[in-house]
Amino acid sequence: MAGSQGKFDFAIDRGGTFTDVFARLPDGRERVLKLLSHDPQNYKDAPTEGIRRVLEQETGQAFPRDQPVDASLIGWIRMGTTVATNALLERQGERTALLVTQGFQDLLHIGTQARPNLFDLVSGTSPSPANQWSAHEKAVGSLARKLGFAQVSLSSEVMPMIRAVPRGYTVCADAYLTPKIRQYLRGFTSGFKGGLQEVNVLFMQSDGGLTPMEQFCGSRAVLSGPAGGVVGYAVTSYNPYDKKPVIGFDMGGTSTDVSRYAGQYEHVFEATTAGVTLQAPQLDINTVAAGGGSRLFFRSGMFVVGPESAGAHPGPACYRKGGSLTVTDANLALGRLLPSFFPRIFGPGENEPLSTEDTMKHFQQLTQEINDFLSTSQSKCMKSKMSVEEVAMGFIRVANEAMCRPIRALTQAKGHDTSQHVLACFGGAGGQHACAIARALGMKTVFIHKYSGVLSAYGLALADVVEEVQEPCSLQYEPGSFSELDRRVDLLSQRCQGALRTRGFTSTQIQTELFLHLRYEGTDCALMVTANGYPSNAQSCHSGDFRSAFNKRYLKEFGFTIADRPIIVDDIRVRGSGKSGIKSLILINYVFSFAKMTRCYFDNGYLDTNVYLWETLSCDHSINGPAVIIDKNSTILVEPGCVAQLTAGGDVCITVGTDTQCALGTELNAIQLSIFSHRFMSIAEQMGRVLQRTSISTNIKERLDFSCAVFGPDGGLVSNAPHIPVHLGAMQETVQYQIKALENSLKEGDVILSNHPCAGGSHLPDLTVITPVFQPGVTGPVFFVASRGHHADIGGITPGSMPPHSTSLQQEGAVFISFKLVSDGVFQEQAVTDALLAPAQHPGCSGTRNLHDNLSDLRAQVAANQRGCQLVNELIDTYGLAVVQAYMGYIQSNAELAVRDMLKDFAHRRRQHMGSLEVESEDQMDDGTIIRLRVKINEEEGSAVFDFSGTGTEVWGNCNAPRAITLSALIYCLRCMVGQDIPLNQGCLTPIKVIIPPGSILQPSQNAAVVGGNVLTSQRVVDVIFRAFDVCAASQGCMNNVTFGNDKSGYYETVAGGAGAGPCWHGRSGVHSHMTNTRITDPEILEKRYPVILEQFSLRPDAGGAGRFHGGDGVIRKLLFREKVVLSVLTERRSTRPYGLSGGESGAPGLNLLHRADGRVLNLGAKTSVSLEPGDMFSLYTPGGGGYGKVEGDDPDSKSAPPKRRRLNESFSERGSVFEYRRAQESV
Repeated sequence: MAGSQGKFDFAIDRGGTFTDVFARLPDGRERVLKLLSHDPQNYKDAPTEGIRRVLEQETGQAFPRDQPVDASLIGWIRMGTTVATNALLERQGERTALLVTQGFQDLLHIGTQARPNLFDLVSGTSPSPANQWSAHEKAVGSLARKLGFAQVSLSSEVMPMIRAVPRGYTVCADAYLTPKIRQYLRGFTSGFKGGLQEVNVLFMQSDGGLTPMEQFCGSRAVLSGPAGGVVGYAVTSYNPYDKKPVIGFDMGGTSTDVSRYAGQYEHVFEATTAGVTLQAPQLDINTVAAGGGSRLFFRSGMFVVGPESAGAHPGPACYRKGGSLTVTDANLALGRLLPSFFPRIFGPGENEPLSTEDTMKHFQQLTQEINDFLSTSQSKCMKSKMSVEEVAMGFIRVANEAMCRPIRALTQAKGHDTSQHVLACFGGAGGQHACAIARALGMKTVFIHKYSGVLSAYGLALADVVEEVQEPCSLQYEPGSFSELDRRVDLLSQRCQGALRTRGFTSTQIQTELFLHLRYEGTDCALMVTANGYPSNAQSCHSGDFRSAFNKRYLKEFGFTIADRPIIVDDIRVRGSGKSGIKSLILINYVFSFAKMTRCYFDNGYLDTNVYLWETLSCDHSINGPAVIIDKNSTILVEPGCVAQLTAGGDVCITVGTDTQCALGTELNAIQLSIFSHRFMSIAEQMGRVLQRTSISTNIKERLDFSCAVFGPDGGLVSNAPHIPVHLGAMQETVQYQIKALENSLKEGDVILSNHPCAGGSHLPDLTVITPVFQPGVTGPVFFVASRGHHADIGGITPGSMPPHSTSLQQEGAVFISFKLVSDGVFQEQAVTDALLAPAQHPGCSGTRNLHDNLSDLRAQVAANQRGCQLVNELIDTYGLAVVQAYMGYIQSNAELAVRDMLKDFAHRRRQHMGSLEVESEDQMDDGTIIRLRVKINEEEGSAVFDFSGTGTEVWGNCNAPRAITLSALIYCLRCMVGQDIPLNQGCLTPIKVIIPPGSILQPSQNAAVVGGNVLTSQRVVDVIFRAFDVCAASQGCMNNVTFGNDKSGYYETVAGGAGAGPCWHGRSGVHSHMTNTRITDPEILEKRYPVILEQFSLRPDAGGAGRFHGGDGVIRKLLFREKVVLSVLTERRSTRPYGLSGGESGAPGLNLLHRADGRVLNLGAKTSVSLEPGDMFSLYTPGGGGYGKVEGDDPDSKSAPPKRRRLNESFSERGSVFEYRRAQESV
């Protein structure tokens, strides 16, 4: 099947803007073609038109456009398409009905309950409402077909994996998208005589394998387009002899796709596209919003690239359609794109060349704006005025750094060295950036295939036909299970092979590969493992030594293994491949020549640059940079210090020289400001990767409940990742406390442990590990790095160290103020063990119940800090201490400026409408304690005093909130009100003076209980701040903390409620708000691992307050217990209601009910612990959000759809494992 004798074979990638065609001709020659995907004036379907053109031009026969194409000359057609992706993005799928278990009709609306954008008060996207048992589903499916449903999707067939929510999303997406695919296929085949009945037509799936047209379905089609590119670079650029791994870099107009290949395709089995989480095998393609069309901004003194895109229309400024400045314009302004080599397809009539004039006009205006800003705001530390070229070059460097971050994350997440990779570049825009990105990442080689401009289409020609089968397992990987495991593997393998044989493959062309989805018992971190390289032995199943393969992979990715822990097989997966890809011909050498000389701008100014036409290059010739290599579909920039050479196959291989970086001074350089912002954030992110890899507990490794941060010598926050709301300001308080407490006693080799509220702690389970960074010859630390992680237990009166009824700090667990965890480089294991067990000395308390995990996670935090120290010192070695500390200050000033601008704008509007620059608000806790705020704004300075005087006193229970909690809530609110991405650091609070009365609930005494302050009072502080600024009505004001357990297991969750409405949006229903964003355990996982049945999980109708814009509804969650347990609830808003604003009504309060097995129903109140018997049921009704605005008399429905609100940060939807990791971190 590799080729069709005497016939034309076609591989076609139908993208959103362009359709790429690769054709293998009967005589073995190859042709490529690129045409618009939509050109209704000239043709109905782009792939059909591409085939028609090739046949007509190569045969000399006429193939009229208005007649079906004669398919007798066609051997096979392979296609990748964005039809499914576009339907999902644009929500243009087929109307879908869902049948689901009673009580779970809103399950897919609630989803994980986490909001997708942490700081967006309006965010929230879902499809609409997954059933458990396959027999039930098949019976329902049969009935549905009898009733006339043309498309019936069953979750047990679409993706038979445990976890109801992602499987539910997947089956809904399949039913939603498959009819659209069928509709497109009918249209496509109708363009050919005989409907392509005699032609082998295959489509690319998201997993990188081809499937017959009639089996192509919606849930496997979302990455059909980019998957071809991954196959293309994997087959063409990976060398199986030296085994050097490859990073795929596909830079398009709107976004950039990044992936990795090291001899095997890297798959993920759950990923989010356009807000919909799909549980299906997909290539791990990470999409970031930085492409040629990404727009350029100058915001508050910082160069910003994207995430907004100019799109295809109007496109970049140089397209002559009134577009905005983009990365493409920056390359044009620097001479790196040559209009004379582009087709004349621009302008209103699509008959003009690229416009350098329009680009330069826009850049001149932006340059003037930048110079005006710098001259007025940073005159003391500003260099001379910037030129247009310096500005354009600055945006290129910022864009490159933005694209480097996900590449670092993708490689380092799995323990790989980024620099030990080849960069395989393709896509229309990538060649202009490849050398710079490879150099920044330490890579030495860039590979660009001769078909790089159409590599996704070429990859389709190289791909294999794939058949996959999978089924859930739930066996232990141990000798007693091997016979059953082998039996099931054999059955699945036979199914795969049989399916491929029916498609014409012989046994010699078929290969199968077995994967087991394995995890250690008691953990959620499962890996899909193959036994390649691990032959079977007496202690393994017949298919290979999966235990050794799993342990080695786990050690590589996470830095340790868990000895003597049983391994669970969650799923069995068999992937069968029918080898059918073509092999490319060697390119014939042409006579070498260059087309012209031009001048391009680089870091050192303009340089003479030779321009070469790729098609004229000889494979034995080297090209020294700077140079530009051009073909019909792409432009490659060979930078100074780099050398390009053509391979025997006609591909370009570039050897990347070392960076000749110019010396950087301490004066402000706006370009470097943006780059340093990325670098500091990258340090915090890499620290987080080390912590996640080397930790052992579920909370840190799997729930990702941690933050890592970099601080200046004064303890001021520089960068923090991820943005867990309750950690935002608190860690800075902790570091600054240690600086004051320890003064000059810190020395190299010391590491400090702290969690006490008086020392900047949030609550005791959050342990903060702080490491000073020293430099030779400098007295005292030059920076600090710190990591804060939530430990599952540190002792106290209840398991989990989250007691609902604590009245003193000692009842909540072990306390550390300034504890030397590492002294002179030695980990103080005995001392910290004694401290963790010390709570047992208090009446009714226990020491930590999980000492092993505590010690392991503390070591992981130390290791993460050590990585941070290393990276900070590398930055200092590169730029010098004075420069790094200067830019630390500039980044903090940038955040300060953004907050000052927001306060000035608010003050201006407030003065015009109200005449007063003071605002105030208050709210009260369920026990009547008042939280009161008065804000006085200085419009001229853009500063404010936040005065909480009048707030109620410290309370007897545990709703006291340490000062650090209030600061975290304040930073969160400021970031939401700024409305755009800003560095979240010390500068945010520089314009703010905070007054909190000592002895109040917001600044309690040293021994006050605080666990409820962290999870409850923090929410009420946010509500009070937003009420003062009239931002939105109150959200549920609670995290609804639920804990249950016995001697065998323990479980903790927080539950969503309703979000408050705002001036132009309805509140979101069934979502976490503000200071938490925790994901909830999937219903099937919950019931499998704990003695509970989830009876109901749905929205709570009419819980949201009415108004012009209504508040979001809370949820109803009912837990039926199968064993004796102790249930604890720690909640708020049970007697007070979430307020409405501007005439909107309040939301409904929450309610906690206990249904005893004997029929009694009890109101548990807001905070309690109670012993339950089997058959008892807990019913949780969470609060709704407040409404906004009065309902007008003639308004027929206060719950009508709001007008569309343009968000400040509309952007391309990111995807991939790097995005999923960041989203998971922001969902704790």
